[in-house]
Amino acid sequence: MTVVRTAADIEAPVQRFRRIRHRSAALCAPLSAEDMMVQSMPDASPAKWHLAHTTWFFEKFVLERDADYRSAHPEWHYLFNSYYQSVGPMHARPQRGLLSRPGVAQIYDFRERVDEAVSERLHRGVDAETLAVIELGLEHEQQHQELLLTDIKHAFASNPLLPAYTSRPAPRGSAEMVSLDFIAGREGIVEIGHQGGDFAFDNEGPRHRVLLQPHALANRLITNAEYAEFVHDGGYAEPSLWLSDGWDTVRRENWQRPYYWREDLASEFTLAGEQPIDPHAPVCHVSYFEADAFARWAGARLPTEAEWERAAASLPVQGNFLDERALHPLPVSQSPGLLQMFGDVWEWTASPYVSYPGFRPLAGALGEYNGKFMCGQWVLRGGSCATPREHIRASYRNFFPPHARWQFMGIRLGQDR
Repeated sequence: MTVVRTAADIEAPVQRFRRIRHRSAALCAPLSAEDMMVQSMPDASPAKWHLAHTTWFFEKFVLERDADYRSAHPEWHYLFNSYYQSVGPMHARPQRGLLSRPGVAQIYDFRERVDEAVSERLHRGVDAETLAVIELGLEHEQQHQELLLTDIKHAFASNPLLPAYTSRPAPRGSAEMVSLDFIAGREGIVEIGHQGGDFAFDNEGPRHRVLLQPHALANRLITNAEYAEFVHDGGYAEPSLWLSDGWDTVRRENWQRPYYWREDLASEFTLAGEQPIDPHAPVCHVSYFEADAFARWAGARLPTEAEWERAAASLPVQGNFLDERALHPLPVSQSPGLLQMFGDVWEWTASPYVSYPGFRPLAGALGEYNGKFMCGQWVLRGGSCATPREHIRASYRNFFPPHARWQFMGIRLGQDR
């Protein structure tokens, strides 16, 4: 069994663990205890639940690897388990907002005690398997950091007072819009999937070959102004543009514009409160159904995830991420090549979320992390303005059901050649 013992091997994991865990608490700093209790819809979770669940993950999958470890609150495991059926039952997801106890102060105390225990474990030395689980836990924490922001945005938008999470509106673009051009992609047999050498989720592999037909990708994301044209042209009233389930959803939910846009199509709710819509910023908070319908209206299509990954693989992971603190998609500046491939908004692809050839989930309970969701979901790529930059890579596969809208989701067009 390999044990981590050198100063270089110990200090780096401890510092990374502390830094990432601290960011979750820092994201909650603008929130009151009442804010942290709210669950505004079944798909969202209270902020305090996010803090507790990510802590439960480290207690259950790291600390309890030691047979001598004893949880101070074993009854909380039922409250803060998410979907790991193989480790026990859990509180119903739509009812997380009913958990007034434990309180926020108790959850912060829980985090501190678990953080101390994991840090002490790292200092003493852990085997390679435990270190890998800790890294998985940190990547999991970063996913919940994005969810913290998108869930509180939904909660604040549900409040008639329209409170702001931040006092800094996102910077607006110039009066000049970057032209929309299509750039030919690689065709023929290519490889996609994680290449190894650093962390990746199990659903990013194994690396395998795919055949790409002649195609092109848009050089940038679709803007608010372009999407407004679709709305003004009656896009939400034309059934021929929509998939059958999408059209049923449009009629049932009375969709008429992107989520958070106001009826006048001039303002939208943001994490900085209600703000004028920037026509040159990427449109966001649109579902797969809306992205697909817009692409049809525009005489194009959505890229496949293989087309997207092959194009992104040679690009640096740079863009408007959580680290930039804009907390909203930003307009792009004119420059050659593919723009906005990372950050700003998650980009819907035309690919269903299924396993790659030869996929094997992680062993044990952690195998429930990704594989069991490979049904009825669609792949998104690239990260968003609420994603930590270090969390993203070209092979990263996000996935949501086609009706989801509350995440920072947007559109890049593709076309056949």
